[in-house]
Amino acid sequence: MILSDFDLESLIKEKRLVIKPFKKDIIRENGLDLRLSNEIAKHIKRPAGFILDPSNPKHVNNEYVSEKNSRELVIESGSQVLLSTIENVKLPENLIGFVELRSTWARHGLIMPPTIIDAGFAGNITLEVFNAASSGILLRPGTRFAHVIFATTLNRVRNPYKGTYLNQRGIKFPKVIGK
Repeated sequence: MILSDFDLESLIKEKRLVIKPFKKDIIRENGLDLRLSNEIAKHIKRPAGFILDPSNPKHVNNEYVSEKNSRELVIESGSQVLLSTIENVKLPENLIGFVELRSTWARHGLIMPPTIIDAGFAGNITLEVFNAASSGILLRPGTRFAHVIFATTLNRVRNPYKGTYLNQRGIKFPKVIGK
């Protein structure tokens, strides 16, 4: 079942769904709008012909450079970046979230693959964003950027999220994919 604004307000008030910092205006009809932090991670320039091996720690650990405390976040045309939400979320063991890009940003040419917030997850949400527009796009920290639809599971999950990204703060770079 997808939760309404009434359901979300109740869960937040009961502290079953924790959103910090919380502003009442992020609650929408059937979800929450999350805002951009002031951090952006951009791919490091690689030589022509370089092929990234996601199972090679040297490649993965040196894939991005992060800029913190930015007043403006610029995504160049044809580039992919990592962004983060201001909000730190904590989900109970019977709630999941579907993270999507707000449609206004998609209409400007940004693309963001859907992200799932697993039951039991806690932390900021890292957003993977691609600029398909013909020009760079300027974003400002604090702007409502991602929309999360929440759904309840029929039962509490047996194994709440305990993965690599639990309790992440700010942008969390990708993990090395095992062979």
